Amino acid sequence: MEARSVDALPAGAVWRYEPKWDGFRCLLVRQGVRVLMISKSGQDLARYFPEIVADAGALPERHFLLDGELVVPNSGHFSFDHLLQRIHPAPSRIAKLSHETPALFIAFDLLSRGNRRLDRAQLDERRDALETFAEDNFGGTRFRLSPSSPKLSVARRWLQAAGSGSDGVIAKRRDRPYQFGNRDGMQKIKKHRSADCVIGGFRYGERRAARGKVVGSLLLGLYDDDGLLHHVGFTSALKEADKPALTDMLEAEITDASFTGNAPGGPSRWSTRRSAEWVAVKPKRVVEVSYDHFTGGRFRHGTTILRWRPDKTPQQCTLVQLTQKSALPARLLRSPADRRKTG
Repeated sequence: MEARSVDALPAGAVWRYEPKWDGFRCLLVRQGVRVLMISKSGQDLARYFPEIVADAGALPERHFLLDGELVVPNSGHFSFDHLLQRIHPAPSRIAKLSHETPALFIAFDLLSRGNRRLDRAQLDERRDALETFAEDNFGGTRFRLSPSSPKLSVARRWLQAAGSGSDGVIAKRRDRPYQFGNRDGMQKIKKHRSADCVIGGFRYGERRAARGKVVGSLLLGLYDDDGLLHHVGFTSALKEADKPALTDMLEAEITDASFTGNAPGGPSRWSTRRSAEWVAVKPKRVVEVSYDHFTGGRFRHGTTILRWRPDKTPQQCTLVQLTQKSALPARLLRSPADRRKTG
C-alpha cells in the first residue's frame, strides 16, 4: 500500500490519521517458525534485524501478517542514521548492532491473523483487529502499536510536532480495503521547515553546459556553539538559467578551506567517489532553504532554496535554529509491560 504526496491534510469523516514514521517500511510475516521481513523493494530484511525476528517468533500468535515501520530509538528519538548502520554485510557487525542499537517494529496495519484474512476488510475493521492483536501479543517485546485517530485536530498536532522520528502524517481512507500496489487509499503530508544556511562549497554538475562546467549543487553549513562550521546538507534545486552566473560568483570566492567542523566527503561506506569531489568557497553567503527533516547533524533529503539572505551574516546561521522537541509519544519508547508498571 503506497501513499500519494499531497500538500495539506485531507478533511472529512472518511479519513483516519497516523504519524508518518521516518524508518524502513516493512511487511512482517510469520508462518509457524518462519519469519519474513519484506522491504518496499521486495528485499528480505530479516538478516539485518535478528532481535525483531526473535521477538516475532516468540509471539503467542503463530500466523500473521503485519504492515509497519522499523525504527531505532536513540536518546529519546528515532535515529535514521543508526537505522542505516544496521544494513551491513558482516554477520558479526549485525549481531553487535542488534544489541547496541536494537530496533523497534511499529505496527500500523494487520492483514491476516491465523486463518482470518483482513486485507479485504475496511480500515476501521483492520484497526480494531490490530489493537486486539497488539493487546494479545506485544507485551514485553520490541513491537509497538502506532497511534491512530479519526480526529483532524489530532492530525494537525502531529504534523506541527513532526521531527525526531516522524516526518509528517499519513491519512488513510476508512472505507476501503488494503490497497496493494497503488496510492488510492493513502496520502502523506510532510511538514516543511526553513533554515538560514551558509554556503561553504559547491559541486559541479555532471553534465557540461555550453560554457563548460557549471555548478550542480550547493553545500550548506551551520555553526555550532564553538564557532565551528559543520556541513549539514546540500541543495541542487537550481534553475538552469541561473547556473552560469552562480558559477562565476562562486568560482571568484574559491578558498582552500571552509568547513571547520564536519566536512563533505568524509570517509563513509555510503559515500561515492563523486561525493568527495567538492570545491570550498569563502563562507560569506547565506541562503534560506526549506527542508522536511533534520537528523544526525544533517538534512535527511535535499533542500530547496527559498531566497538569498544578504541581510543575514554567516554567524547568525547556527544549529540552534533547528532544535525542536521530540514528536514521539513516550509510550512508543517503552514496552507495554513497562507502561502498565508506570501508568
